[in-house]
Amino acid sequence: MTASLRTLTTALDVAVLGDLAPATASQLLRPGTDPLCWLRHGDGLLGFGEATCFSGTGPNRFVDAEQWWKSLLEHAIVQDLVKVPGSGAMAFGSFAFSKTSSHESVLIVPELVVGSRDGLFWLTQITTDGTAPTAGSAHARLRAFLNPNSSGTTMASFPAGTVRTGALTEDEWKRSVAAGVQAIGEGGLEKVVLARDVLATFDTPVERTTILQRLVQLYGECWTYGVRGLVGATPEMLIKVEGTTARARVLAGTLDREDEPAGAVGFAAAVLGGSAKQRQEHDFAVRSLTRQLAPFAKDLSFPAEPFILELPNVWHLASDVSAELADTDGHLPTSLALVEALHPTAAVCGTPRETAGKLILELEKMDRGPYAGPVGWLDGAGNGEWGIALRGAVLETAQTVRLYAGAGIVEASDPDAELAETWAKFRPMLQALGLRKG
Repeated sequence: MTASLRTLTTALDVAVLGDLAPATASQLLRPGTDPLCWLRHGDGLLGFGEATCFSGTGPNRFVDAEQWWKSLLEHAIVQDLVKVPGSGAMAFGSFAFSKTSSHESVLIVPELVVGSRDGLFWLTQITTDGTAPTAGSAHARLRAFLNPNSSGTTMASFPAGTVRTGALTEDEWKRSVAAGVQAIGEGGLEKVVLARDVLATFDTPVERTTILQRLVQLYGECWTYGVRGLVGATPEMLIKVEGTTARARVLAGTLDREDEPAGAVGFAAAVLGGSAKQRQEHDFAVRSLTRQLAPFAKDLSFPAEPFILELPNVWHLASDVSAELADTDGHLPTSLALVEALHPTAAVCGTPRETAGKLILELEKMDRGPYAGPVGWLDGAGNGEWGIALRGAVLETAQTVRLYAGAGIVEASDPDAELAETWAKFRPMLQALGLRKG
């Protein structure tokens, strides 16, 4: 039986929270709150509690999730006094990378949402039991979730932990890279993205909210995400929809910043921009996304040349793509419909993607789960932001965390260099967990 959804969204005067008043949404990341999370530059969305959720697996996971969401909205009573993307009825989501994965894809409707955007705060309460939310009940629930006895500014320190290889040892993974290069040389495949995992183990439980706090602090240019056990800070936007406009940020081509020289940005531009291998990898990713997005757009644009995206751990070649969405029979595609069409891109799978996908299953020897899958949120108006779950990890138990990282393999790839690239991409989560390379 479908839940009866009722929502109320009002502007939030943070002054009424007294000592709990935040300047940005990220300051509501407090120990013990364990929120759903989507933050960038301190602003975004935090969800508290779970009112209802969808879960599914297999090739129809996107279609099934969208149908569930539409059914939930069909008889919903939505009072939205703010009317910005992310207000009103909304859900956080995470989808498995592969249609063969046993990991459950989810859409989670929170009990309470705090949104923050350009100085505007809003508060949404969502019920499924027929109870009508009120401003008073929403504020009461927020106070209960925030727990005034805990501090939102001091980050807990992590216990000592160890890091070991996961499904493949480093040598085994390098052999997989070599096999990928060989497959490309034999024809029929231009690029394949190969990922690997490492397992971090701690003596005592890790604090999920502290991980999110550290990622927000260290990687503010990225989108920090948290959906149940999945956490990370992705630099790559799969698709963002606001009204009739869709945007994406494509990344492919990476240079480690660990030993950066003087004149670093110019160095990065010369090395990445001047590398035929890196430019080829980036071109595959851009062409993949624009080809899949084109049927939904009446106007599509992207720059002729990529720019250098500077992150604390790496530089990337990056391209921002924008599109004016075309309507069909008076309906625009929702953000989730676009996610289904775009995933997986060449940036995380390869090209052609069916061929690359099969080789990934053969060579990686693991289930990626939600790694490199879509993660983000959608609202009842079809808006949404969906990143690619990169630079992330899954909290498998209270004391074990599995980290994932990958590299784009083309014919010119060198296994040792690709292994080093994965360690550079592990760095954000290792830093957030207080760990070093094993």
